[in-house]
Amino acid sequence: MNKKEILEIRRQFAPKNCAITKICGCYVDHEKTKKMESKDAFLSLPEEESFKYFDIFKKTLSGTVGKNMLNLEFPLDAEMPGGTQEFLLKLRDSRLEDDMLLEEFYDKVIAAYEYGENYYIILIHAMYDIPGKASDGAEMFDASDEVYEYLLMSICPVTLSKAGLSYNAQDNRIQDRIRDWIVDMPDKGFLFPAFNDRGTDLHSVLYYTKKSEDLQPEMIEQIFGAVTPMSADTQKETFQTIIEDTLGDDGDYETVRNIHEALNELIEEHKDEPEPLELDCTDVKKIFEQSGVADEKMEDFDKKFEENTGEKGRLLASNIAETKKFNIETPDIIIKVNPDRADLVETRIIDGRQCLVIAVDDHIEVNGISVRTIAGKM
Repeated sequence: MNKKEILEIRRQFAPKNCAITKICGCYVDHEKTKKMESKDAFLSLPEEESFKYFDIFKKTLSGTVGKNMLNLEFPLDAEMPGGTQEFLLKLRDSRLEDDMLLEEFYDKVIAAYEYGENYYIILIHAMYDIPGKASDGAEMFDASDEVYEYLLMSICPVTLSKAGLSYNAQDNRIQDRIRDWIVDMPDKGFLFPAFNDRGTDLHSVLYYTKKSEDLQPEMIEQIFGAVTPMSADTQKETFQTIIEDTLGDDGDYETVRNIHEALNELIEEHKDEPEPLELDCTDVKKIFEQSGVADEKMEDFDKKFEENTGEKGRLLASNIAETKKFNIETPDIIIKVNPDRADLVETRIIDGRQCLVIAVDDHIEVNGISVRTIAGKM
């Protein structure tokens, strides 16, 4: 799913667009014991309560595609009879009316989800009548020819509110605040089936994680039978390793800066495209060559890339690039540079020592205090 398709589903979580038929919940304590289960028609919920659920569902479809929201595909064995896909389809087609299927689903999640505190599993069933689209992109609600039927799950940590004082309006006094258990925004979730090309894709699922580095591979394997993709943090580390392995001891500031700038220029060129920009071995190799990496350093590049990313590996540009910062670090100094002005810093040999030289044409501040430049003294 791309960001436009995700946004289209997110828009359903509002009173005027609501397509949710059923909502089920299971409250689990830190010992993995089910403490409470519920099942309701969503439209029967009080308005204030439904709005809070809308916020949770929107959050489950938020973040960056490829970082917080991952497109997973079912492997062939997962689509065989008795596989994970068949179970999820049965659960969806039951419209959450089958209590035995619900119990089995809760048990699967509880067994696979790693969390040492209390949490609340929320599962909804919805049916979205997909409007057609005119040539100019306008929605035609009377031209729908498909209903997208789906499940959305959100796992929300439940935490005890902080101790403190509160105002009692009835008694007109300050008193000790009653501590209660608060359902937080989701930590994990998924949308099944995926909504690809504005239609049902039974072969895919959209997986949500609040923390990009915490994918919980066991949960992905047990619930979906899918292979855990490389996390955003791991992709970044992998790209850094590829640079270091390729450049070796000859890596210099200018080359690394050139790679950084070429990558950011590529992201800027594709910023308006709905699909996240993926880079394969050929793409990364081209960036390195354009950045001045010597030919002899590129001889074994394909092998190094595959060793680090796997066969036919791909990296998301947004995961490996630093578009908002450009830091230069030594054991004692950290220099933060505007990513668009990395050209202001260069390396030079001065009195036999390698130095960083920073062009300063404007004012300088030290701990917030303006100081004069050398030119200002002349």
